[in-house]
Amino acid sequence: MTGTHIKIESNAEDVLGVFSELSRRAGTQEPLWKDVGEHLLLSHRYRFDLAISPDGKLWEPLDPDYQRRKKRRKNDILVLDAFLRDQLSYVAGQTTLEFGSNRIYAATHQFGDDDRNIPARPFLGISDDDESEILRLAEKHLAQALENATASERL
Repeated sequence: MTGTHIKIESNAEDVLGVFSELSRRAGTQEPLWKDVGEHLLLSHRYRFDLAISPDGKLWEPLDPDYQRRKKRRKNDILVLDAFLRDQLSYVAGQTTLEFGSNRIYAATHQFGDDDRNIPARPFLGISDDDESEILRLAEKHLAQALENATASERL
């Protein structure tokens, strides 16, 4: 993806164990990653509406000069035409998920640009709540894979 994106990886043994077992039992994690992608679309939209980063910090307010020049949505941060907020997307693979924006200016807003006096306003990332939900989704998919494997063994 052009712009900026996040890649979900984990070193936590409990998460890796669930993913490994899911791959072993189901053969692919793609259905899980699709569910995670859908969750991330919702959680990122929620945080955009609150103007907060994944770690719960409020985004820096708009520069007053820019706010006066802004043509519409004068009080909304990172939302002029809503492309950055409304066009986040994901690509779910067999073992990975990429999530982000194809907007070239996405990286500028995520990381900031000192030369242009644009502060970082991180909008991409995994919150603690997201992490818990991802683990819950992984456990749900693992339970389904175990149930399917058990049902197959009975036949």
